[in-house]
Order: sequence, then structure tokens, then C-alpha cells
Amino acid sequence: MKDNIKNSLEKAISYSTYRELVTGLLKEGKATGPNQSEDLLHYSKLNNSRMKRLDKTISIADSTVDALNDVTEKFIWLVLSEGWCGDAAQVLPVINKVAEASENIDLKIVLRDENEALMNQFLTNGGQAIPKLIMLNADTLEVLGTFGPRPAVATKMVADQKEKFGVLDAAFKEQLQNWYNTDKGKAIESDLLQLLSVGQFA
Repeated sequence: MKDNIKNSLEKAISYSTYRELVTGLLKEGKATGPNQSEDLLHYSKLNNSRMKRLDKTISIADSTVDALNDVTEKFIWLVLSEGWCGDAAQVLPVINKVAEASENIDLKIVLRDENEALMNQFLTNGGQAIPKLIMLNADTLEVLGTFGPRPAVATKMVADQKEKFGVLDAAFKEQLQNWYNTDKGKAIESDLLQLLSVGQFA
């Protein structure tokens, strides 16, 4: 496992570089990853607009900043993502804001489809769901915990929908996006602070 982590870290980029990569590819009419289609390009454009808006509007709570000031261990947050992913568009800007607020969190991003060996070690219910945050001890690269692809509240919404109807239809996906917009990243903040609290005592 550690070899896959090391290999991915060597290719990892910062959040700002990730944003530049996604927008640069869109100018060429491309999505991230080896697979290209009109649908992926459409979703990439839509999610790039969401991320651009969230980068400007998301602000983390004062209580979150206070909690981050108490973090003394140094962590790497290694996140698997892709530009076309709707959940990543909602979650990554919040992860970035939280990481920016702590000098002890180093956020690094890799593309899922270029890091399949790593992705396959951190599946969600057997699937390659993203975004997936892997929290590492910055010194030893020990895995201390994971987060994703969604905050716990949204995860329950998805599970309930699948149990009742078997599929995530367009109406539900719109409902989920509306929930993200209304929540303004607070559920993600809460889950990330919980993850950090586990890491502090690992």
C-alpha cells in the first residue's frame, strides 16, 4: 500500500494547479482522464463553474478555525478526484478551505484514472467513488483515516434513495445538489474535523 501512496504523492499537485489543469483542458474541449465524451465534457464544464463559484463564496466557520488551531500533528491530505465529478466539485473547495486554514495540513490531489492502484485500495462499497481523501501522517505516510466521497448526511441520502428506488435518477441528483448548496459545506467541515480528531490520537 505504501508504495502506491508514494508513487501517487510523486505525481500529486496542489489545489490551485488542479484548478488550472481542469480549466486548461476545458479550453481544449477536454475533460480530465483518458476517457473523453460529450457527457464528460458537459459535466466538466458544469462542475468547473460550480467550483469557481464555491472557491469565491465558501467560508469556514470561526469554530472550525479555532479547532484547526488546536491541531498539532502534521498531516497530508491526499485526494483522488476528476474534473467531471459532481461530488468532487462540491466537496473539494471545502477541503481546500479547511486545509488552507491550518499550517499542519498539506493538501495534494491526484487524478483517479491515473492512479488506479491507489484508488483500488480505497474503494467505497466496492466502487471507485470520488472524491476520496486519504489522511496520512506527514512523516511516516501511515494511513490514519479516509473521508468521502460525500459527507455522512449526503451518504445517507444516497443510501436511502438506492434502497427505495434502486437508482439515482436525475431528480434525485438535482435534490442532492440543492442540499449541497443549502448546507454550504458545513457537513463537510464537521466530518473533516472528526477525521482530524481521530488522526491526532492515532
